[in-house]
Amino acid sequence: MTKLTTHVLDIYSGKPGKGIKVDLIYINNNQRKKLNSIVLNSDGRADNPLVEGKNFLEGKYELIFYIGNYYKKINENSKLPFLDDVVIRFGISNSKEHYHVPLLVSPWSYSTYRGS
Repeated sequence: MTKLTTHVLDIYSGKPGKGIKVDLIYINNNQRKKLNSIVLNSDGRADNPLVEGKNFLEGKYELIFYIGNYYKKINENSKLPFLDDVVIRFGISNSKEHYHVPLLVSPWSYSTYRGS
């Protein structure tokens, strides 16, 4: 099935990114359209694909991970975090494939890749 999925691993605590809010934006001709907004489950994953099937179009997308809010909660810190919103902008060139965009994150760094 053609779909877009994601998950977050908190490499600072060694646990899944439970409770992180994630927005999915589709960008077409500099017009931004929010397609989905979810909160990651206890395994750091979305319960359902972010977008799938006929709604999964080729083009430019953005995932916004609200990491600052997550670390404020788990560290009980009210100060401005180093990382706040982590924005990953990427392209879908074949909407007939499954795309998985994982995020590995700490309060000071992040990494991503196209997963399977």
